[in-house]
Amino acid sequence: MDGSENLILTGWGYVEYVAAAAVALKALKGNAEVFGVSRRRLPELMEELADAREGRGAGGKCRCRHVYIIGVSVSGDPVRLADALRRLKARGVKATWISALEMPEEAAAALKGELEDRARGTRAPTDTLLDVVGRFFAVDVTEYIPFTKPVGSRVPRDRSYVIQAYLALIDTAQFYYRNYQDESLYAKAVRYIASGVKPAAWDEETRSAIAHFERYGGRELVGKSRVMTTLQERINRVAKHDRARVLILGESGTGKETVANQIHNKSPRANMPFVPFNCASVTKELLEDRFFGHEKGAFTNAIERTDGLFLQADGGTLFLDEIGEMPLEVQALLLRVLEGGRFMRVGGREELKCDVRLVTATNRDLPKLVAEGKFREDLYQRLNVVQMRTPALREHKDDIPVIANAWWRKFHDNRVLDDGQIAALMDYDYPGNVRELINILDRATALEEDDFDLLMREHKEMNAGLAGNLELKSGRIPDKLEDATRLHVRRVYEKYGQNLTRAAEALDVSRNTVRKYL
Repeated sequence: MDGSENLILTGWGYVEYVAAAAVALKALKGNAEVFGVSRRRLPELMEELADAREGRGAGGKCRCRHVYIIGVSVSGDPVRLADALRRLKARGVKATWISALEMPEEAAAALKGELEDRARGTRAPTDTLLDVVGRFFAVDVTEYIPFTKPVGSRVPRDRSYVIQAYLALIDTAQFYYRNYQDESLYAKAVRYIASGVKPAAWDEETRSAIAHFERYGGRELVGKSRVMTTLQERINRVAKHDRARVLILGESGTGKETVANQIHNKSPRANMPFVPFNCASVTKELLEDRFFGHEKGAFTNAIERTDGLFLQADGGTLFLDEIGEMPLEVQALLLRVLEGGRFMRVGGREELKCDVRLVTATNRDLPKLVAEGKFREDLYQRLNVVQMRTPALREHKDDIPVIANAWWRKFHDNRVLDDGQIAALMDYDYPGNVRELINILDRATALEEDDFDLLMREHKEMNAGLAGNLELKSGRIPDKLEDATRLHVRRVYEKYGQNLTRAAEALDVSRNTVRKYL
């Protein structure tokens, strides 16, 4: 923060923040540094700036003389922020808060006199942040209006290729900040937009980042709860040790492949292949061929030599999902590769070697499978170097608003769900986890259904059997007699291998009665 006399601080998460910061940067003729900052981070950043002005800390002296806080709420810790602003003001640094919203009363009281001036959209309730910034700097913002349009409709025909490319760059910059704590691309995006730099002139680093986002951007861990924060921290620690094998445990729909993807993306192997494979997707006769490939003529229809998964992932990461479904015969082949690092194609005589990080995942109880003789203990020990667990959504329900709104914004004009809709979503345990939550939101979109109480009632009726399975997993006993009866019927039904006739005989009721409770 010592390269310019001006500093622009803008928020994360909304395209309009970037457009507004670009307007300010253009008005300042490019003579400003740009940082993305959250409400919570703002007081801390201003303290760092005050320390730098005083010659303390790693930053040392800085030239910054005017800070423009654009769109960022000042209510994170207003007392702490006021103290930092007071120190800056004493050293000749001016701070301006520009927002289309009124300042909360508590923050206004704490910051009284510390902000040199404030620009707000008080005259027109419909003022956007872009309107207010344009008025403050006395510049025309017409060319930036496309950035304020719905995020979910980013590719309509009336938008230019350049605007679409800018929007993709903004998405990429925010992805890099969320997943890799890389803030530099966000500032670069603002500068490119302010200067009108066309996509053809973007540097190679930016192009590479966009390509990476297009490949992996759909796989993010969303949530700020303790369990999700702990999981993210564990991923960050483990990723850099790129030879350590990782076993990911968790129920279906909890994001096991997303975790594997992040482990790869944050590792030294990030620029090499990430190859995912579901072990339950092919028969045991074909698994060896899929793993190791085959030579020409090795079997009927083997008309050319092929590489298997291990060679495809050479230098990168091989992710084997549903590892608990792997037949014992194939487990022995996999163990031999892990022990010696060598293998041969099917029908081949040449021994091959590859450098692969192996990440595996399952929703099965592997120690139980080992005890039952269905999974090799020596292979389990080889795979279980670092173990991670993806939590079920019912274990971090406080993340439901964050997850739901992140999805909803993309397809609903950047709007978020209202309190009643969030409350309806919270009143459910999601046996299908995050995947089920997204399906519900997708259904609401397809049906144009705003009444989430009705939506959730219908969903619970449609998935009553899954709710029973969840209770079986958790061991919880319902309070209501009707629910307890349904749970008992479900347990007996599962006990007799989901055979309706045998379950009815054991319960001493009719088959129709069993059907009713199922």
